[in-house]
Parts: sequence; C-alpha cells; structure tokens
Amino acid sequence: MMTREDYLMITERYRQGVYVKDIAAELGVTPKTVSRALKRGSEPPKRPKRRPRKLDPFTDQIDGMLRDGIWNAEVILREIRKAGYTGGITQLRDYIHPKRALRPDAGVVRYETPPGQQMQHDWCERWLLIGDVRQKVYIAVNVLGYSRHLHAMGMPSLDANHTYEVIVAALEAFGGVPGSVLVDNQASAVLDWQDGRPRFNPRFRQLAAHYGFTPRACRPRRAKTKGKVERMVRYISDNALAGEPAFDSFDDLNAYLTTWCQTVANQRTLRELGESVSARFAHERELLGPLPRSRYDTAYHSTRAVSLDAYISVRGVRYSVPGHLAQQRVSVRQTLDGEIEIRDLAGHPVAHHRLATDGERFVTVAEHHACLWDQVRVQTRDLGYYTEVL
Repeated sequence: MMTREDYLMITERYRQGVYVKDIAAELGVTPKTVSRALKRGSEPPKRPKRRPRKLDPFTDQIDGMLRDGIWNAEVILREIRKAGYTGGITQLRDYIHPKRALRPDAGVVRYETPPGQQMQHDWCERWLLIGDVRQKVYIAVNVLGYSRHLHAMGMPSLDANHTYEVIVAALEAFGGVPGSVLVDNQASAVLDWQDGRPRFNPRFRQLAAHYGFTPRACRPRRAKTKGKVERMVRYISDNALAGEPAFDSFDDLNAYLTTWCQTVANQRTLRELGESVSARFAHERELLGPLPRSRYDTAYHSTRAVSLDAYISVRGVRYSVPGHLAQQRVSVRQTLDGEIEIRDLAGHPVAHHRLATDGERFVTVAEHHACLWDQVRVQTRDLGYYTEVL
C-alpha cells in the first residue's frame, strides 16, 4: 500500500519533470500506480486504526501457554479470566486457530474403533496438595475407544493392586465390559516381550478372565497405538488439573474427577466426528459385555506369624489378634481403602482393624488379650516380707 511519503515523492519528482515510468522504476511500482496517485491529487487515505480488543493485554500470556503445550481454549479462557479478561471464548478461539498448524502433533492420522470393542488404559503423574501434604499422585485414565467416554481416578500408587482397582472401577462406571483392554508396558500388566508377543502378568490375565476381556499391549516405544488415551491424559492435565488444585483427601480428589468427567469431559462435542461423547456412549454402552456377578478382589493378601503376645506386624505397625492364636500363622487381607481383615488358616474371621494412622505403633482390641491376662498369676505378699530400707 502506498504511503504518504511515496505520494509526496511522486508529486515532487513529477513537478521536477521526471517521467511517470522513471518515477515508477524508482519506487518499484507500476506506472499505472503512479498515474493513479497523480490523478487522485491528494494523499492516500489513512488506514483506520484497529479497535483495541479485550484480548490484546493477554496475548503474551496466551502465547506462553501455547508454547507450554496448552491448546485447550476453555483452559486458557479460565486462566486469562483470573488475570482480568472479560471477553468471550469466540475471540480467543479466533486468535488461537491460525496458530494450530504449528502444534507438534498436527497431522497425526487417527484410527476409529468399532463400538464396544476397546478400552484404552494409561496413567499420568501430578504433584498435588492432598490434605496438608504436597505429594506425587498417579491419575489413572481409561477411555472407551469408540465414544471417548472417560473415567479418571487418582491413586497414591500405580502398583498392580491399584492398577487392577482403577480398571475395575472404570468398567463399573461404564456399566459393562469392552472386548479388549489396551495397556502400556507397565509390569502390573506386561512382564516382557518374547518373539514379538507380550507376556502378560498372570494376575492381569486373571483379571481379564474374570471380566471377559482380551488383554492387549502397545509395542514398546509406540505410544500412539493408544493415541485416544494419550490425548485424554493431556486433556486432564491441561484442563481438570490445570494450576495444581488442592484437595482434602483422595476421596475428595476422586469425587472432583468423577464430577468433572460427567459434566465436562463426557459432555464435549468431538469436532472431528461431529458428534457428542454422550451420544456415542449411549450407542456404545448397549454393545458392552455384562459385568460379572462378583467383583474382582484387588486387596493385598499375605500370611503373618502371630507373636507370643498375640500381635501381627503389617507395615511396621503391630495389630492385635485373639490370644489363642499366639505363635500360629494367620492370613491377612488389606483393602486399598485401609481395612485389615485377619483370618485363621481355616478361613474363619478372627480380627478386623483400620490401617493405623501416622505415628501409631500398636493397634489393640482389649478383648483379644483377655485370655492371656487370665493366664497371668498374681502373687500377693505381706508388706512385712520386704526389708525396710532407711
């Protein structure tokens, strides 16, 4: 576009008798452009100034979030509103849209899964404030391949028992069992690979047999095989857990994740498919297999020796058992929510405790040791028996 300086130069050079074609050559424009400027006889109109947008003061913050891999407009909107933005999401989306081509994962091919055929499972780690303690929390993410219906759950560990618990909880939340469950190569599911085939953990195979799904595993270093759950891991981190929120307990965290999945994640529209998650899940749910009559037991099981004073040791804390079991062995079942159930080797329940809180060393039920006290003989003596010491 011709500037005011260009116009002044054209008029001055023309006044000096320079030919139009020579003026055009000096400016690097066509002779027609020079002739049009001379014919207009006035300076080019000033370009109207763009009206300032409500978004303008926040573009640096937005660009920083995009560089950090946060592309979800709703998450960005929430953060800039904390900083004072009062505009709507449409203006924000218009700003983000031209930049999406720069995303590292742009152009990935997506494969669709038939309804009812697959659930994908994965974990992510986040540091969160639980109670008064900032700690590493493991977020289990399970998503149905066809509908993208999501279930998320926080755990203090990702060992085998917690892995099986979150898978069971997801199947219960979905109301049925898909044809297969696709997992990563964590030891609770896959021990190793032999001749190009996964060797599954026997307990994971037992879980699969109990619920009737086929276990499947991603090949090592091919995370995009389960791209749907990988995207949901990012979605949860960038949306539900953006900004490191605090929770009173793991129960509080999981209540929050359940509500967020129900009201946000599972209500979204899948732009690439033009359908909502809820509509696709309504169809997929009908094609899931039935849940079994009994729930798979995800508790820890062990045997313990009972001490002479009728205690067993679990995680460094001593728990009482009935005295008649002293110097015998008992079986211990510890649930993930902190219940300790103790049985004799014939399978009869003999004691029940809650897992001790921090600082406790002994957990005792007085009735357990009544028979031991009955065996204690107390000898009484006259005070004259003792020699007086002056």
